[in-house]
Amino acid sequence: MATTAPYGSWASPITADLVASEGGVSFAYLDVSEEGVYWTESRPQEQGRSALVFRPHGGEPADIVPADFNVRTRVHEYGGGAWFRDGQVVFCSSFDDSRLYRIDPRRDAEPQPITPEPHEPHALRYADGRVFAGGRRIVCVRELHGGGEPVNELVVLPTDGSSEPRVVASGRDFYAAPRPSPDGAALAWLAWGHPHMPFEGTDLCVGRLAADGSVSNERRVAGSQEESIFQPEWGSDARLYFVSDRTGWSNLYVERDGGVHALTSEEAELGYPQWVFDLSRYAFLDDGRIACIFTRAAVDGLELLDPQSGKLERLDLPYSSYSSPSLRSHGNRLVFPASSPTDPAAVIELELDSGDRNVLRRSTEVELDGRYISMAQAVDFPGTDGLVSHGFYYAPLNPEYTGPPDELPPLVVLVHGGPTAHVATALDLFIQLFTSRGIAVVDLNYGGSTGYGREYTDRLRGRWGEVDVEDSAAAARYLGERGDADPARVQITGGSAGGYTTLMALAVRDEFASGVSYYGVADLVTFHEETHKFESHYDEYLVGPWPDAIELYRDRSPVTHADSISNPLLLLQGLDDKVVPPSQAEVIVDALKRRGIPYAYIAFEGEGHGFRKAENIKRASEAHLSFLAQVSGFQPADEIEPIEIENLDSVPQ
Repeated sequence: MATTAPYGSWASPITADLVASEGGVSFAYLDVSEEGVYWTESRPQEQGRSALVFRPHGGEPADIVPADFNVRTRVHEYGGGAWFRDGQVVFCSSFDDSRLYRIDPRRDAEPQPITPEPHEPHALRYADGRVFAGGRRIVCVRELHGGGEPVNELVVLPTDGSSEPRVVASGRDFYAAPRPSPDGAALAWLAWGHPHMPFEGTDLCVGRLAADGSVSNERRVAGSQEESIFQPEWGSDARLYFVSDRTGWSNLYVERDGGVHALTSEEAELGYPQWVFDLSRYAFLDDGRIACIFTRAAVDGLELLDPQSGKLERLDLPYSSYSSPSLRSHGNRLVFPASSPTDPAAVIELELDSGDRNVLRRSTEVELDGRYISMAQAVDFPGTDGLVSHGFYYAPLNPEYTGPPDELPPLVVLVHGGPTAHVATALDLFIQLFTSRGIAVVDLNYGGSTGYGREYTDRLRGRWGEVDVEDSAAAARYLGERGDADPARVQITGGSAGGYTTLMALAVRDEFASGVSYYGVADLVTFHEETHKFESHYDEYLVGPWPDAIELYRDRSPVTHADSISNPLLLLQGLDDKVVPPSQAEVIVDALKRRGIPYAYIAFEGEGHGFRKAENIKRASEAHLSFLAQVSGFQPADEIEPIEIENLDSVPQ
């Protein structure tokens, strides 16, 4: 029989250690060849290092980079596309010095640098490469630092490092996805400029590719300041395929017969926000079909497209999220990382001819008891301007406990980052850390989120700090009125842009009794002036033109309203964060300290924008739980050291 105990006090096998050591492992950037499957693996237990792993077909996975090699790139700060290959030879960006290295596992040799040593650390950065010209040349994105705004361009370099990289495309603010055609005669790429982000508007360009790597006769195939192009790829038919959101939904297109033709016309999302390089959501099969990952109402599905008939067949698979989208094919074999509502992330190999599905690697070998896993319930509620907004509600669940009949559970309102992003229903151990202890969670896809079409995403245009805040408050009210949560014990939390929403909501709304900000933006004016190039004009989409709308930037800044924050706040911040510098958190801390408002501030050495190290993920999770317990009035069952909350005695009881 279940024990009756206060919500929040339930003992759970889903611990902060599990969240940190197992739940933090992630897979991305897969590839598959005749010999086996490759992927990158981010490992919290190795100080957040990203390793490149190879698993021969029928064999066991093994690293193909040395134990001290971190396969990451700093281009755009967010990175992505840090490795690529030619046969069994791989080329990797090292996070330690940002140079490109050649690694040949057959020769068991040490990585050999093939790009020059810069005049200062990380002044030359590389990403999103492809090998062409019979394995002799590489084309990739290069980012130059050293005085003023960084310069982005496309370069070609020899695979043996025998000469300096040669610039083949320049003059635009940003480049991505350089893709040589199968015959090596053409190069496709994406380019865009300030003030746009790649998911707002990009150009898809094609040029003639010469034997020496030079590019000429550039032309624009598709795209504009209002049309975003995603994942250009050359098919085996030598035609150029790509994803466009020109209809308000992102679908697959092909250039043929002198024009652009739609292959799908779904009210769904095939594209994905290009926060990082080298994402892939479709792949060609030998039988002529195209495998596609479509997102419908924020839930992913793998579907097979017959390009002749236009028909889509959805595969019956248990996965609801194809995270860090990296769908690759070889023949009629697919590989991808995926997770389900009950199973954590794994690397999956799917043989379409036989239907065989193999799990090549799991993010955790710990067997999770499904009785402790709270399943997502889609909730639609009246949000900003009376429009319907979306989220996923997770009820408290633990087979050993039940709450008192006269008590409602605390509620955590979880706000995703981006803000151009969305959450899905895949298993998230951070959420289960709370629900298995008797704390309800609502994971929001507020107006402005992706996964519901561009019109829904554009709700946030010019209204960041309004729509996200009001939708967060509306979700809390909705669940309180429905009887799912205690309206007096609602906490809002989020990271990056979600941290910004957290700070704003605490300042201008009264639905939230507390908040936890993970590296949240506090001052939009200084953020505009200090942040990195990639996002330096993103706020013009979210808020308004700079500097004409500077007063609006001030009004939408949490620091402007810091004196209105009167409820407890925990701030968690990486000291090496180049996206949201520590000064953003510190200005809020100073305001809270000056007014005697309850707060706690924890800064993490060696962490950037997002925590990667297991010990820091654990500390942040335990600090969050301790903070919520102290301000919501319950005693956690876990033996965790309570964090010290300054001025907590000033909270009205």
